[in-house]
Amino acid sequence: MSSGAGRVGRPRTRAGDGSGRSARQEILDAAAALFGESGYAATSTRAIADRVGIRQASLYYHFAGKDEILLELLEASVRPTLDVVDALRSAAPDPAAALHALVVVDVATLLAGPLGIAALYVAPEVQQPRFEEFREHRRQLLAVYCDLARELLPAGHPVSAEVAGHACLHLVEMVATLPPTPGLAEQVALTCLGALGLHGERAAAAARGGDRARSGLAGSLR
Repeated sequence: MSSGAGRVGRPRTRAGDGSGRSARQEILDAAAALFGESGYAATSTRAIADRVGIRQASLYYHFAGKDEILLELLEASVRPTLDVVDALRSAAPDPAAALHALVVVDVATLLAGPLGIAALYVAPEVQQPRFEEFREHRRQLLAVYCDLARELLPAGHPVSAEVAGHACLHLVEMVATLPPTPGLAEQVALTCLGALGLHGERAAAAARGGDRARSGLAGSLR
């Protein structure tokens, strides 16, 4: 992450938006919006600074450049989930409950940030070496989904654990395209369970176990 987190920016060209967000968070939000509107390559640090209402030089008090901004946005979309994976799996009574808890937490992580960030995962720039840290963390998260799918799929199932794990992760990452309905995270979790053949009472039991696992770790979750 940025080494400039503690820096103090220069005066703004206009007042803040009154939301109580820090200048650093305003920069992240503005950058995410512009990356979604114009694409990463076409967005300049000057455009980001103008959107926030600060001088371009002030932006560099918080971030070394556009790459660092994007890396922080990408990391914020995976690291909060990855940081609690082991605890969730330990707290869950079985793999089905662990999958339910993981999906609910992962959806919450994505919804807590700018909704268009997942769309940037496949951007050509994100495939460059400077974003390898993020790609490795996403691979680690994907591996958890695949491991859980492997534990849940019966022997001889025609779908491989790798395909099932990828499918669950992609279901999570598409939440930005879905209407913001109540209980969305739980619905996505049940969809993932259903994709692995867990329906009815089996899915309901997994949801109960997942909820208990998450409630036991409430202090560690968003």
